[in-house]
Amino acid sequence: MITNHIYEGDVIDKLKELDSSSIQCVVTSPPFWNLRDYGTATWVGGAENCDHSSAKEASRYDYSLKTSPIQNGSRKGTDAPKWKKECPDCGAVKIDSQIGLEDTPEAYVAKMVEVFREIKRVLKKDGTVWLNLGDSYASHPAGNIRPSGFSQTRPSRQKHGKGTETVDLPKKQYGLKPKDLVGIPWRVALALQDDGWYLRQDIIWHKPNPMPESIQDRCTKTHEYIFLLTKSAKYYYDIDSIREPSKRNRRSVWTINTKPYKEAHFATFPQKIPELCIKAGSKESDVVLDPFFGSGTTGYVANRLGRQWIGIELNPEYIRIAEKRFRQLEMFQSY
Repeated sequence: MITNHIYEGDVIDKLKELDSSSIQCVVTSPPFWNLRDYGTATWVGGAENCDHSSAKEASRYDYSLKTSPIQNGSRKGTDAPKWKKECPDCGAVKIDSQIGLEDTPEAYVAKMVEVFREIKRVLKKDGTVWLNLGDSYASHPAGNIRPSGFSQTRPSRQKHGKGTETVDLPKKQYGLKPKDLVGIPWRVALALQDDGWYLRQDIIWHKPNPMPESIQDRCTKTHEYIFLLTKSAKYYYDIDSIREPSKRNRRSVWTINTKPYKEAHFATFPQKIPELCIKAGSKESDVVLDPFFGSGTTGYVANRLGRQWIGIELNPEYIRIAEKRFRQLEMFQSY
C-alpha cells in the first residue's frame, strides 16, 4: 500500500488494493446524486468512425468539466450535453463507473452502501469517517431531478404556491412528487446505519455565502450535511484539537464560507472542513483517505497537518489538478 499517492480508477476496485485496518480517518465528499457528469465515460462497440453525437441529450445544466456553472455570481443553465446510454446511430454502449448518475435515489444509496462496506474493511477499529453530502429537489418536468440551488422559471399547466418556480406535473416517479426534497443525505446515512455503521453525529455545514436562488416559496438553501460514522462504539476523537476559542466543545453547526479553487470547475471543500475532521479524527503520521479525491483538498490539508494520505480518483483530469496543487505545496514548503 502506497501512501501520499493517488490511485486512479474505480473506487471499489482501488479500495480493494488497500490493506485491511490501515486507515485511521476518512474525509470525503462523494459525487452528489444526479448533479453532474464528470466526463469519465467510454464507448464500447458500434462504429469506429461514429462521433455518437446523436446520443447527446439537451440539458439546461452544466455537466461538463471545463465550463463552470457559475456565471456572474449566479448559476445559469447551459447547453452542455448529457449522454444517453446507447448511441442510436451505431449501437455503441456507454460504459461509466462514476457514482452519481444512477437512475433512482435507491440505486445511488445501494452503490454508496457497497462502497462503504469496502471503506469499513480498510478502516481501523478506532477510525472515523466524515461524510459530506448535499441534497436535490424533484422539480423538473418529466420527473427528472434537479440539484438543490438550481431553479428556473418555465411554463406550466399548474402553478405551485406563490413562487416563480412552476413546473408541469408528471406522473409520480420513484415515489417522488414534483418539488419534493429527495433527502439523499439522510437516505444514505440511515442505509449505512442499517448496514452496521455507528451514525454518531449529523454536523451542519452552514455556508454564509450560498449560491443565490430565485425560488420564492421556500428558504434559500445554505447548508449541507457532514455525517460522523464509526465502525466501533469507541473510537479516536481528539476533542481538544478542535475546541472553539472560548474553550467550549466544538458545536455541531460549522459556519464556513465556500472557497472555490481556480483550477477546478467543480465543487471543492473549503480547507477548513477537512482540517477540523482530520485534527479530530487522527494523530500525526496517521493515514487519511479520501476515496473521492477530486482536486485533492483532503490530501493537501492532511499533508499540511503532518499526516499521510491516500486518494482515489476516477477522472485523470482531476488527478492532474491535484498533483499540481501538491507540487505548489512542495515549492512553498521548500522556502
